[in-house]
Amino acid sequence: MKFFNYSTVILAFLCSVAVSAQEPVQVTVTEDAEAPIISKHIYGHFSEHLGRCIYGGLYVGEESMVPNTAGVRNDIIEALKELKIPNLRWPGGCFADTYHWKDGVGPKDERPTMVNRWWGGVTEDNSFGTHDFLNLCETLNAEPYLAANVGSSTVKEFTEYVEYVLHQGGSPMAEWRKENGRENPWDVKYWGVGNEMWGCGGNMTAEHYADIYRQYATFMTDWTNSDGLFRIASGANVDDYHWTEVLMRDIPKHLIEGVALHSYSFVEWNEKGSSIDYSEEQYFSTMKTALKMDTLVTKHSAIMDKYDPNNTIALVVDEWGGWYDVMEGTNPGFLYQQNTMRDAMIAGTSLNIFNNHARRVKMANLAQTVNVLQAVVLTEDEKMLLTPTYHVMKMYNVHQDAKLLPVDFDSPTYKFEGEELPAISISASKTDAGQVNVSMVNIDAHKSHTVEINLGDMDIKDFSGTILSSEDLQDHNTFDQPEKITPKELKKVKFRKGILEVEVPPFSVLVVTGK
Repeated sequence: MKFFNYSTVILAFLCSVAVSAQEPVQVTVTEDAEAPIISKHIYGHFSEHLGRCIYGGLYVGEESMVPNTAGVRNDIIEALKELKIPNLRWPGGCFADTYHWKDGVGPKDERPTMVNRWWGGVTEDNSFGTHDFLNLCETLNAEPYLAANVGSSTVKEFTEYVEYVLHQGGSPMAEWRKENGRENPWDVKYWGVGNEMWGCGGNMTAEHYADIYRQYATFMTDWTNSDGLFRIASGANVDDYHWTEVLMRDIPKHLIEGVALHSYSFVEWNEKGSSIDYSEEQYFSTMKTALKMDTLVTKHSAIMDKYDPNNTIALVVDEWGGWYDVMEGTNPGFLYQQNTMRDAMIAGTSLNIFNNHARRVKMANLAQTVNVLQAVVLTEDEKMLLTPTYHVMKMYNVHQDAKLLPVDFDSPTYKFEGEELPAISISASKTDAGQVNVSMVNIDAHKSHTVEINLGDMDIKDFSGTILSSEDLQDHNTFDQPEKITPKELKKVKFRKGILEVEVPPFSVLVVTGK
């Protein structure tokens, strides 16, 4: 005779009723003539002389057996082209304020070596310098963003760099550039005036840096006579709102085009944890710091609004991403970590935040491009793989230079041990050609959510989509399984009478496109 555990049956029944009764997330998307354009530069990247980002990553040298163009790996060039990266920040980071650009131009065999004091104490030969970087940007059709030395440099060295890069000819620096093989100047619009001046850039006060910035910016000249330089001040560390207040108050508007902001996502600053072997508690904590980006952008923007109501100065989040302990057995100064579905969650939610704040956020730079922190590409000798973060950024590039469509919804919550986070993140846009794009993230580690999106009277005939998901939150691509996590076609998309309905599985990223 078979006995039933009635309490178990009742509990299962109640759970099934609760799931079936779960209300869909109701989202309203509207068109607003005053809504901003989502700048493509929000999808920028960052490559520092750090670990194997440049040497052994992007740059293998012209004599390498790895197929390359002028020493840069061909497979990475093609991957970044596919990603449509709009800009690339270089050479740092902390490295920028110890880098002397003249050491990295001229014949490679005559360049002096240097010790990278910030990252591992390694000796570099300066074989990858300004020409190499700016020529790479031309190959990628990406705008260069030069982070120039303020911390250990002089106004003279800084302004000679601008002259070397931008002056047409007849000046000492322009003639030296021509001697070094580049006849015409490069088109470099974006210039960072130092990096993290509150820390590795000089441990300055905001008031002191504001004066230093004014001095350097005064002597920067746009020798190309184009639409002007875009000068970016070294901005706040996370929630240092005083820093932003001082820069906006003390720097005249005609001397500044952008203010930076740096914020990373981690478990705890002193105990970041493994990039692959993490618990749900660590995942939840990481997502909590990632989602704080919305508060940071909101509050820094409010300060900027007070001094710049006409929105002429951009907020530039030029360092963001996940930061964990280095992979076991690797140099602790190289910051090499793996990239899992947790990083896909960070990427998707962060980009949604930037998109929705596109009125003030005009540029952002993921840290970093290759082999460092939340990289989009990992390499091992001749092998290369694309990370989940790469796939998210490629899925999202439909938003580049599209008009923001404001979204309104109440997110369900992701609950863990008495704490709650919004589970669903959404941003939407519309291109000049009328294509509507909606990106969605569900950070909940267990629950899926049905999302119903009301598109009103938009003239859309049909939707298709892609999804990035996996069986386990800790899943990642390896050199043995480089395609374990790749985007798939989203097969269950319902669109009827202006309502788009999709199921968003746990820890997944979706992008749906309508025409």
